[in-house]
Amino acid sequence: MSSHHFVKEQQEPALLILNTKGFGYENIAPLLEWSPTVLVTQEEVHTVISWGIKIDLIIAGMDFQKENYILLEEQYPVKFLGVNNEDYLEEGLQYLIATKHEAVNIIGFDHQQVFGLEAKLSFLDLVVWDAPMRYFPVKNGQFKKWFAGASLQLHAPEGTFIEIQEEDDSQIQRITYATFVEVEEGTAVFKSDKLFWIGEFVMEV
Repeated sequence: MSSHHFVKEQQEPALLILNTKGFGYENIAPLLEWSPTVLVTQEEVHTVISWGIKIDLIIAGMDFQKENYILLEEQYPVKFLGVNNEDYLEEGLQYLIATKHEAVNIIGFDHQQVFGLEAKLSFLDLVVWDAPMRYFPVKNGQFKKWFAGASLQLHAPEGTFIEIQEEDDSQIQRITYATFVEVEEGTAVFKSDKLFWIGEFVMEV
C-alpha cells in the first residue's frame, strides 16, 4: 500500500486554493508534502495545473463544467464540485467538513474577512494564507511558540486586549487596525479572553 493511500485518511490538512495572486508554486509546494486533498476554484484551475499539482476537486459552476468536461479525463481522477453564486469558499469548507477532514490551508483569502470563518472553527482547523502572510486562530485563549525574532500581526475585533509575555517583558496590546508587534528571539506567549488571529510573514515582501 503506498504512502499516498495512508494520508488520504483526512489527517493531513487539505489545500483549498481560492486565488493564486501573490503566490508561486514554491510557496505552495511545502504544503503538498503528504499528498493532501486539493480543491481549486474554476478561475485558478489552469494556473494550478500549470504548476504540475494534482487536483482532487474543481469547485465550479455548471457552465464551466460543461465547457471543461475534458478536464475530467486529462486530470483523472479529478471531480467537479458544483457551486452556486460563486461561493467557492463555503462550498469547499462544507465538502471538507462532510468528508471528515480535520484541517485546511486556505490559499488566497483576504485576512480582513477571517472573522466570518469563526463558525467553522469547531469543525476544522483553519490556516489562512493572504500573501505574503499566513494567519492562524488562537481558539483557547492562549498560544505559545518559539520565534527566531519576528514581526507579527495581531488580528482581532477592534478594542480586543491581547497580553504578550516574553522572557524579560510583558505587555498588553489593545487591537486597532493592523496591529503589528515585534517579538525577540525566544518563546512568546499570547493570551486573550477572546478568539484572535496571529499573522506571520511566510514570503519575502
